[in-house]
Amino acid sequence: MTGAPLHLVAYLGCNHEGYHGGGHHLPVGSSWADIWGTTWRREHPGVMGFPVGNPLSDLVAGLNHFQAPDPDDERLCNLIYQQAKGWDRNRTFLTGSHRDTLWEKSYMLVGMENMLCYFLSEPEAVRELLHHIMDFQLGIARHYLEIGVEMVHLGDDLGTQSRLLLSPRIIHEYLVPEYRRLFDLYQEHGVLIDFHSCGHIIPLLETFIELGVNILNPIQATANNLEEVRQITQGRMSLRGGVRSATLVSGPEEVIRSEAIERMWQLGRQGGYFCCPDQNMPWPEAHYRSLEETIEERGQYPLLEPNPQNSSSIIGH
Repeated sequence: MTGAPLHLVAYLGCNHEGYHGGGHHLPVGSSWADIWGTTWRREHPGVMGFPVGNPLSDLVAGLNHFQAPDPDDERLCNLIYQQAKGWDRNRTFLTGSHRDTLWEKSYMLVGMENMLCYFLSEPEAVRELLHHIMDFQLGIARHYLEIGVEMVHLGDDLGTQSRLLLSPRIIHEYLVPEYRRLFDLYQEHGVLIDFHSCGHIIPLLETFIELGVNILNPIQATANNLEEVRQITQGRMSLRGGVRSATLVSGPEEVIRSEAIERMWQLGRQGGYFCCPDQNMPWPEAHYRSLEETIEERGQYPLLEPNPQNSSSIIGH
């Protein structure tokens, strides 16, 4: 029921680091440029920074001199091999990360409002940028395959709380062909694909399945009808997440326990579910411990059906 034991590796810059430092571990108020030239600033304790400077805000002019990072640059790829040295194949899955795989990387470079406009005003420039980004990801993938990754984490946030962020036409015309290049490579090598997309993603479930996603996260209960998500994906794609971050933040522990039990039954009674929060946040330690203890106690098959009298009222149920 809980997440699998993972040995995660990542290239330098995957988590928005720069060539000479920077990253979300820096103190509040810090600014830095990542390997793509996007400027970041950390504003709040316990929360990652946000992009505040976009090197391709003028996309058409910027593409004339734009050069993506080189995935074979030793400053970037050597970290993959260093991190892989500590892998114990008998205890963990070797897993690589492609954070901000495509859409999110594009708007970090261009700016979200600009990018949304460019889909309509400069479609060929958008296609060129997305192709450059995916070329980089494919270069990184070759390093991951060389060390023998068994699973990869990919992701782009494609949903809001109530609908898709981009139209289905935009997603299928611009993003899906580029995703397919990377997904097909990993499928050819038998690598599992764990894809992250926050928000309302029900309209894309069939697309994710067709692309070959093995595990989808975080399955936000406040943005999706979870019964419908499970009905569409059962036996076709595993799910990870589902426990509301608001519940983990506010508690109390009996509500956390109740929601976890309901989620395990709702999404996992026929298998294919990893029970965990739908976001990563600095939880109160006691609250997260209550979740872990509940999963350990109740996440064994055959699952016990929740007692309706003790069930919490859960959005997305």
